[in-house]
Amino acid sequence: MKHIFFILALILCTTIVHAQSDELQIGGYLQGMPVRIGADLPEPIGSDALWEYRLQNRLNLNWYITSDITVNWEMRTRFFAGDLVEEIPFYADAIDRDPGYVDLSWMIVENESILLHYIPDRLNIDWYTDDWRVTAGRQRINWGINTVSNPNDLFNIYSFYDFDYPERPGTDAIRAQYFIDWASRVEFAYSPARDSRNSVASGMYTFNTRGYDIQLITGYYRHRWAAGGGWAGSIRQTGFKGEIMAFMDLDEQSGNRSVNLVAALSADHMFENSLFLVTEFLYNKNGGRDQFLLLGEPLSADNPSFSRYQFTVQGSYPFSPILNGSLAGIYYPDEFAAFLSPSITWSVLQDLDFNILLQIFAGSEDSAFSNAGNVAAGSLKWYF
Repeated sequence: MKHIFFILALILCTTIVHAQSDELQIGGYLQGMPVRIGADLPEPIGSDALWEYRLQNRLNLNWYITSDITVNWEMRTRFFAGDLVEEIPFYADAIDRDPGYVDLSWMIVENESILLHYIPDRLNIDWYTDDWRVTAGRQRINWGINTVSNPNDLFNIYSFYDFDYPERPGTDAIRAQYFIDWASRVEFAYSPARDSRNSVASGMYTFNTRGYDIQLITGYYRHRWAAGGGWAGSIRQTGFKGEIMAFMDLDEQSGNRSVNLVAALSADHMFENSLFLVTEFLYNKNGGRDQFLLLGEPLSADNPSFSRYQFTVQGSYPFSPILNGSLAGIYYPDEFAAFLSPSITWSVLQDLDFNILLQIFAGSEDSAFSNAGNVAAGSLKWYF
């Protein structure tokens, strides 16, 4: 019980006072979000619209022990109430899960009407010099290049549909980086798993040539051999990026080893009127997933999509210094399905943002999106 009071007191203090010094920095935000979900779900839930009410506290602590050693502790504490908690079986179990090597997920309060959940997604010690950087603990290892799909992101790929997690997940790992020069580095990372077959150990070499940043990746990925890479550059004023990975099973079946090829190519352009446009094409040889869970599910680098082919267009436009709009659309031709997500953000005050977002899924009865439904969410977020 004393641990519960400690965490609640810590959250309360940091949302009232933003403490900061040369050695310790504390920041984060407090967010309230009602969510309406309309979906054709199986009985006994049925097709009625469901409401959920979320209150989230994001707390980031950075302790600079010396000039080259930092401890990072970043966490989410979330409160849930509404129809999803009351009517969906095992909803609490879906929230109270930690895919890391160490289970740090904590359901503080759980009953038939409310949930209060805590989990850190960054908890590490970081040592760095001019040439080396070594990070041990829960961290984000971001090897992805594209905006939407990241087959290069072997350690903690994120879901584009998860609208309520801009920080993106972390992974329990040790990561060592050696910086050769301003544009080149070699790094290795190892992320153990409770089942050793699901561990990830991979290396990456990055360099720059003719204005393009290139990265080459190879290693062990969940009992598969992985190899590939990516690039980021431009053609005149348009950004040109890509990621390609091949995943091959280490075990043979009927004398063959299954191989999946995932490739994502994208282009982005900033127009003179400040419209920023991104287009992307994804190819996933094995054809994606058979079912879509409305509340989100973890994706994987070797299967990062719900269809074999995926076309994405995303644009954002600042209507004024305090009002920004965005629109994302995805077409899945082999699933006869589409996804549309408009959003608008209003900066009410310097540290207070208001956002409205829609997620609209449409697909044939045979597609993975036949029961996906629609989501409408409003958010008021105060940064401290």
